[in-house]
Amino acid sequence: MKKVIIFLLLTIPPMGGRGLFAQDLRAYQNYDFVAGDKIIFSDDFTDSQEGEFGTHWKLKEGQAVVNKSGDEKAFFITKFYTKLAPRVKTPAYLPKEYTIEFDAYLDAGYDSNPGIRIMLMNGDEASVTIETSRDYTTFYGPGTQLNGDNPKDLLGDDFFNKWIHYAVAVKGGQIKVYANQNRVLTVPEVEFKATTLLVSGDYSDGKPMAFKNFKLAAGGDQNLIGKAFTDGKYISHGINFDVNKSIIKPTSMGELNAIAKILKENSALKVEIGGHTDADGDDTSNLKLSEARAFSVKNQLITMGIDGSRLSTRGYGETKPLAPNTTFEGKAENRRVEFVKVN
Repeated sequence: MKKVIIFLLLTIPPMGGRGLFAQDLRAYQNYDFVAGDKIIFSDDFTDSQEGEFGTHWKLKEGQAVVNKSGDEKAFFITKFYTKLAPRVKTPAYLPKEYTIEFDAYLDAGYDSNPGIRIMLMNGDEASVTIETSRDYTTFYGPGTQLNGDNPKDLLGDDFFNKWIHYAVAVKGGQIKVYANQNRVLTVPEVEFKATTLLVSGDYSDGKPMAFKNFKLAAGGDQNLIGKAFTDGKYISHGINFDVNKSIIKPTSMGELNAIAKILKENSALKVEIGGHTDADGDDTSNLKLSEARAFSVKNQLITMGIDGSRLSTRGYGETKPLAPNTTFEGKAENRRVEFVKVN
């Protein structure tokens, strides 16, 4: 007997506001999250077909489907007790220090029920679970449960029907969790072992639950940024832009804050800001886009107090790949901003 899987197409209804990406960059002026510098897995679902399961994910339990949300694609959880695993070639891929980022959406019909969960796995068991909800972000670990209050603008009914950016920084036994520009939970010390991760959620009929722009990266240490700058080159995968545009996403500000701090502490340091793309799309368009993105980064650093004469820009498009553009992982590695010391 053939097993028939039916994917339920869901759409997110129009929102009263534009959500995260309409926020002013100034709201992130104290944001201190820095993304890892080595991509392990990254998926914006652009190469997954609408109405189908995500190309770069494994279905462990439940059901999920890729569908459009505004100008971007998202992964919609469509069944209770769904668990999804990123397709990573290395069996045990979580290093000692890493960061996780994603945008999450939850319909108001869920009320006090939780939204997206991140499960850090040791074999078939969850060593740590980070759970999002309307009132708290909750950490479940070995013998420990900690609740971090949501900020006022994401509390209660204000949590629902909007995209919220979550960032998780794991540094040995310390875990920090951010919702938009706010650090909502700190676990100062916990002993656990995790080698892989799952994304999970419990769908309720007719009520959208989704995530998008998922990224897992090794590293995430601000001190390493300073060393890379003084050594001559820093490669950033944490400065991100709106799709096919040069508009900087507010969640890039943690990294930009760290870079501005380094430049202020090293007043003689001059850098070239280089924009780089993968090989998808037209060569000429990629070159122009990379130039515009590099210029946007320069302008933002100027607004943060850096003298523009210390910053030059150049767009390289797809001409200097770090990895083959023939693989999903390679393309993610090639989309970046580089800061190169100029003598």
